[in-house]
Amino acid sequence: MSGAQVRVRRSALLFTVPLVLLAVLVAVLVWESVRSNMAPGDRSQWPWRLHLMDMEVLGSLLAVSLGVVLARAQYARTVRPHLGWRGVWAKGMLADGTPAWRVGVLNGGQYTAVIDSWSVRVVLKGEGDAPDAPWNSVSGAAAELAAAGFVAGTDFRLIEFGAGFPLMGGVDAHETVLVGVFSEGFAQRVESLYVRARVTDVAGDTHERVTDCMKGMWTDRTVPPG
Repeated sequence: MSGAQVRVRRSALLFTVPLVLLAVLVAVLVWESVRSNMAPGDRSQWPWRLHLMDMEVLGSLLAVSLGVVLARAQYARTVRPHLGWRGVWAKGMLADGTPAWRVGVLNGGQYTAVIDSWSVRVVLKGEGDAPDAPWNSVSGAAAELAAAGFVAGTDFRLIEFGAGFPLMGGVDAHETVLVGVFSEGFAQRVESLYVRARVTDVAGDTHERVTDCMKGMWTDRTVPPG
C-alpha cells in the first residue's frame, strides 16, 4: 500500500477547460478544412453552407490554445509537490524518555502545498495486509489503538493535520513536520501504521502519498524478540 506519490485529481478549471477549448477548435478546423475542399455548389447546401470561423482567426486561436495547454502542463510539473518522509530514533518524544521512532513528512518541491485530507489506517500484527481495514481520522485511529491497549503519550503520539494546513516547499529531510512517535513496544504489536496525505498544489492539482510509519524502523536497530 505504501508507495510513491500519485496525482489523483486535476483542476477542472485550469486543466479541463483549456483542453475542451482546444478540442472544440480542432473540430472547427476539421469542419472548415473539409468544407473548403468541397465544390462551390455543394457548399451552398445544408449543412455545408454553415461557415463557423475564418481560417486565419481559427489558426490564431488554435496556436494560443495549444500554447496555453503546453504552458499549463509545464507549470504543473514545476509547482507540483514532492512529498517525502523521514524516520529517526530520538529520545524525549514519549513520556518515559526512552528512544522512540519519530516519523516526519516534508515537501521537497519548491512551492507550498495545502493539505486536503489526512487519514490513518492501523494494521495490527496477525492481521496481514488487512485490505478491508478502514481509513480513520487521527482521533479515530488513536481511539482504535487505545482499544487495543496502547496508551497515548506513552506508547505512541499521532499528530492531527486539518484541511488547509500548509506544507512549505523547498525544505530538506532535516526539516520534517512531525507525524507520529512510536515506542519499541508499539512496533512489536503493530504491523503497519499507514498515513494517507492528500494535498493540493498551486496549480489546483491534488496529489496523494501513503506512508507506512513502521517502515525502516528496525534498519539500524536490533529487532526485539517475540
